[in-house]
Amino acid sequence: MVEVRLSAVRVDLQSNTPVLLLTETEGAGRTLPIFIGAPEATAIAFAIQGVATPRPMTHDLLRDVVEALQAQVERVVITELRSATYYSELQLKRGEETITVSSRPSDAVALAVRTGSPLFVSDELMDAEGVLLPPEEEEQESGNPDELVGEFREFLDQVRPEDFSS
Repeated sequence: MVEVRLSAVRVDLQSNTPVLLLTETEGAGRTLPIFIGAPEATAIAFAIQGVATPRPMTHDLLRDVVEALQAQVERVVITELRSATYYSELQLKRGEETITVSSRPSDAVALAVRTGSPLFVSDELMDAEGVLLPPEEEEQESGNPDELVGEFREFLDQVRPEDFSS
């Protein structure tokens, strides 16, 4: 497994779709881009920014349920790409027991950001889908959280319900 960090959540200009960029913490610095939905991107941006909401959002609720069950998110693993869909797992620890739960990568990352849990990508997936970003893009990735939230507010101001119809 390759340990990664959430280096950015951006909006792809061509498709006007949010994309997660997960970059290796060691090695060549490959990045795994994963396109996600706007609500999940907003949830991740809120967690990065530390935005407090009056009531728990879905990912906050999940974090609270995991804690109430006296478990912890040990790690998130992005496992595979099948038919243009990424798959991931939450690996939970409760006492000596390890529990694996299937998850969408966007939800898993949103939970990991809230719990401070490490992120991993399977070796095979990073070898097949990891890309090296040009240095100027890498520098932009580490933008501050205020810029990230601003980008998503701009995206949400421009998005229309028709953009999500099939």
